[in-house]
Amino acid sequence: MAFNPGNLPLSTLIKVIEHEGCKLLKNSKGHLKYSRQDLLRPIVIQNHIDPVPMFIVKQIMRTLSLSSKDMDKILTEI
Repeated sequence: MAFNPGNLPLSTLIKVIEHEGCKLLKNSKGHLKYSRQDLLRPIVIQNHIDPVPMFIVKQIMRTLSLSSKDMDKILTEI
């Protein structure tokens, strides 16, 4: 079964980001800012929108170079 990047609970998305080795840099004014050394730009998500909309989940997957299969595997591990 392929991952359907629908609305994802914020807590689950944070677990995925942290599973991929990203560290929380900043938590201010309603935004969480994560980064990893090899990323060209940080991942910024609003922490007051739950569940996270599909288009944001896809952007984060793209930034982390995750395919749908990768997301399936991560979601079963966490």
